[in-house]
Amino acid sequence: MSKVAIFVHATENEIGRALHSLVYTQELHEAGHQVKLIFDGQGVLWISKFQDASHMANPLFNAVKKLGVIEACEHCASAFNVTESVKEAGVPLSTDNDKAGHASVADLISEGWQIITL
Repeated sequence: MSKVAIFVHATENEIGRALHSLVYTQELHEAGHQVKLIFDGQGVLWISKFQDASHMANPLFNAVKKLGVIEACEHCASAFNVTESVKEAGVPLSTDNDKAGHASVADLISEGWQIITL
């Protein structure tokens, strides 16, 4: 099976892209693929939105979170002042110190991961 890393860069006005990252992650996981869902850039803002129990995507977010495949860029969470809300949501922060807290696309590709960016 394949290894797929999905990077979420969707802005606050791009709910379709952010929502589909959850849908694709769940679908790939259920099909037996190894998958990572990485909230990066402005995409880190979606974590607190999806964590809100009143958000329509909250049940899906919680289901995907239970898979243990979600992480957030440490640097971006800090830059957008959402580190605490990411931690409160139970989403681990990527801490690749060589990349100043960013997830390394080069490392993922070297390890055989396919990259999807939404």
